[in-house]
Amino acid sequence: MIDLPFLKGHVAAVMGLGKSGLSAAKALLNSGAEVWAWDDKEETRALALKQGIPLVDLSTCDWKRPEIVVWSPGIPHTWPRPHPIAELARKAGRPILCDIDLLLRARSEASYVAITGTNGKSTTTSLIGHIFKKAGRKVAVGGNLGTPALDLEPLARAGTYVLELSSYQLELVPSAGFGVAVLLNMTPDHLGRHGGMDGYIAAKRRIFDNQVAPATAIVGIDDEHGRRICSELKSLARSVVPISAETRVSGGIHAKDGLLIDDRFGKNETVIDLNNVRSLPGRHNWQNAAAAYAAATASGLEQGAIVEAIRSFPGLAHRQEFVGIKDGVRFINDSKATNADAAEKALLCYDAVYWILGGQAKEGGIDSLSPHFDRVRHAFLIGEAANAFAHSLEGLADFTHCGDLRTATRAAFEMARRDGVEGAVVLLSPACASWDQFKSFEDRGDQFRQFVSELPDGERGAP
Repeated sequence: MIDLPFLKGHVAAVMGLGKSGLSAAKALLNSGAEVWAWDDKEETRALALKQGIPLVDLSTCDWKRPEIVVWSPGIPHTWPRPHPIAELARKAGRPILCDIDLLLRARSEASYVAITGTNGKSTTTSLIGHIFKKAGRKVAVGGNLGTPALDLEPLARAGTYVLELSSYQLELVPSAGFGVAVLLNMTPDHLGRHGGMDGYIAAKRRIFDNQVAPATAIVGIDDEHGRRICSELKSLARSVVPISAETRVSGGIHAKDGLLIDDRFGKNETVIDLNNVRSLPGRHNWQNAAAAYAAATASGLEQGAIVEAIRSFPGLAHRQEFVGIKDGVRFINDSKATNADAAEKALLCYDAVYWILGGQAKEGGIDSLSPHFDRVRHAFLIGEAANAFAHSLEGLADFTHCGDLRTATRAAFEMARRDGVEGAVVLLSPACASWDQFKSFEDRGDQFRQFVSELPDGERGAP
């Protein structure tokens, strides 16, 4: 846990007692601060009280006393309308920030690599952390991914914090000034929370705020927003590394067709063929790898160590996770694909797909995926969305109503094995939320792994 000595003896309000809020409250208490914690949900307050967190109703408190407000990023403080407590804090002139900002203030001597983007944040963050560990660097990985910032290990000057940051968090980090900052991509997301696309872009762009030499900005230029930000940063004489998975980038790093090429110094040097890295399939993962390579080299790691670490990266659970091979049929767990955009990335990686999909449908369904249905040998439908998805697939791809995941897994394996198509993949990429039949997308993915292990015949293969 991170010590916050600069707040010893001071009053700190904590609004929101989820994972990061509880972490912040405990770190503040351990540091000798007086904590005023609150949450709108009575049951959440009760759980916090059982853990020794003191509660103060921030809607009626004396706002002359708290010096800061540690805000849970999940609670709206501007759009679509400000939370009443945020309005009270601002009226009293109290700064609103999140736990990431406290980490930056507490461990200012450490190095920081920060990653944001609409898609790919978690994979890129995990890959960078993996590279640092394999290279023998002292590193702590967390933020929006996994461990809350103030639960991370205290690192000194030789250590590096690798932080995944959401747009919500970036609005609450006034101390931002990351040594290496990565913006992967931007497509419309959380627009209601940011007041539209301009607000969303502004929040993401804050990852580059307050960077000073020799800091490095790494910017994905495969969308118009990234291209514009890259140009703006260059005009400010920043150290900028453009990255792309779609086109060659003079003076940057690109991975067109899966070949990772470093052209920062005009050498156009091929670094690694990502087509041979099973844990990073598809163009979106090639962009992630380009970003991770750029971040690692900017941090002074040697190319050979980076390449070996990329090759050994195990990937993330439930994100195109390789489960095994039986009778020549590969099994891929992409349970994290809870919408059509995410499922599209998986479909584009394979040519002979036995697709398991369904659950609680998101707005828009799967109609946008129709250009890729030619990759689908057969679809196996589960959950509440089965009938709607059947309508979308009608006449474009063959499908079977299976009802539940166990039935679908067995049916997909038996058909793929019988067809004997080279490169056959049973892909769980549901394009749906999981709540109709599972506790979470993690539970759905865990059950898929179990059902694959129970399949008859064949031997589970190595990745």
